[in-house]
Amino acid sequence: MTQKEITLRHMERFTVITTWDAFKDYGIMRLGSVIHILRDEGYDIKTSMKSVTNRFGEKTAIAEYRLSNTIEQLRIFDNG
Repeated sequence: MTQKEITLRHMERFTVITTWDAFKDYGIMRLGSVIHILRDEGYDIKTSMKSVTNRFGEKTAIAEYRLSNTIEQLRIFDNG
């Protein structure tokens, strides 16, 4: 299964994906690059910023990516 397929499957199952999700769960180190490729292929992916606290107790923002709910984009990758 490719990083694109993994990312799409995750968004289908869990609604959103963050860079941390992609790294810890799948070993994807450049989620922004995968999202860029998916957008270039026509996927409508929305980005929202989420406020989190880092390990030093400081507030920071991270991107959450969400697949649009259009029927043609809700593909399930069950062949991998």
